[in-house]
Amino acid sequence: MKRDDMMPDQPVRPQKAYKNLGFLNSPDARTIRVLCEFIEPETRFERMNIQHTVVFFGSARTLPGSEASARYAKAKEALEQARGDVDTLQREYLQAQRAHTMSRYYEDAAALSERLTHWSLTLPNPRDRFVVCSGGGPGIMEAANRGAKRAGGESIGLNISLPHEQNPNPYQTPELAFEFHYFFIRKFWFVHLSRAIVAFPGGFGTFDELFELITLLQTRKTPNNRCVILYGSDFWKEVVDFDALVRWGVISPEDLDLFHMYDDVDTAFAHLQAHLTKHHL
Repeated sequence: MKRDDMMPDQPVRPQKAYKNLGFLNSPDARTIRVLCEFIEPETRFERMNIQHTVVFFGSARTLPGSEASARYAKAKEALEQARGDVDTLQREYLQAQRAHTMSRYYEDAAALSERLTHWSLTLPNPRDRFVVCSGGGPGIMEAANRGAKRAGGESIGLNISLPHEQNPNPYQTPELAFEFHYFFIRKFWFVHLSRAIVAFPGGFGTFDELFELITLLQTRKTPNNRCVILYGSDFWKEVVDFDALVRWGVISPEDLDLFHMYDDVDTAFAHLQAHLTKHHL
């Protein structure tokens, strides 16, 4: 038998492109990955009848009241008894004192989320309900998911992959916990289904998300029927001088109507309930 007539080895079946992880994780497939983060959440939201969300922004560093109180008591005792380096103990005491003060916002975020979720669950049509949405991490994000769970409702966590991993909090509904790579797609999902946003004290991430939304409202790039609440007027008035922006002419006086400031759960909830009922039910 001639060599050319010999039966060749069974060829290896080529790999389909959409199963090629090396390609899918390459720069050439970035557009495909972006589309996945755009389309896959939409299918889950639709499957679970989620049409409306209320988004909670705020610091990932804010501690629950019990944890902050325990740290504060320990630091205070250590300083009073002067065990160790006094300068270090003083710094630790001041940090613990600040965390104790800020923990109020964790408890308020959880309480507001619980109130909102409890009310939402009384609405007869499931597709009319307002689902709490957070960034999925610790701090204020955890408080928002925690409050919704206490009320017996579902809640969304839009997690993000970071170099120093943001650990998902345990209170978000597993079927509604997402992990994004791209910040801009995550921001899209924060805004797209939102009917209200509550911003608690936070850092760069909170400012980034909040002011991008306010810019969209100001420029009418998104419907101006969203309620924006800045919770904690002492914080917001100190870190952002909104009146100065008006005085310098970089925003208009009516731009201050794009948001409202509140300091207690009852008043914030009443405003949210009235706005959501009027504009979205």
